[in-house]
Amino acid sequence: QVQLVESGGGLVQPGGSLRLSCVASGVTLEYYAIGWFRQAPGKGREAISCMKSYNNGFYYADSVKGRFIISRDNAKNTFYLQMNSLQPEDTGVYHCAAEIVAGRNSDQNMCPYLGYRGQGAQVTVSS
Repeated sequence: QVQLVESGGGLVQPGGSLRLSCVASGVTLEYYAIGWFRQAPGKGREAISCMKSYNNGFYYADSVKGRFIISRDNAKNTFYLQMNSLQPEDTGVYHCAAEIVAGRNSDQNMCPYLGYRGQGAQVTVSS
């Protein structure tokens, strides 16, 4: 059974940083594409960043390019979202996601295919 558990959320001032972690169980993470989604208050779910398995392709939403970095540690079955220069519009519930994605070698953006989701971690950016 695949389980994803996020941690690292919290309250941070504008301009600050947070690192979200997602621990995956019931999987061999290296075979999985991974990603992060955001649900802001009153808005739909937004794909923030996703990574193909074997680190050979990345996607970042325009709103976070240059500020957020996705990474993974397959040995720990854990992946991360480093968030820098946070702004109030980054506030929301962040969900990690994963999936084994086959037959999409030409796609760089794995976000549409990630079916397993965590419960979410609240990130609030406010002074």
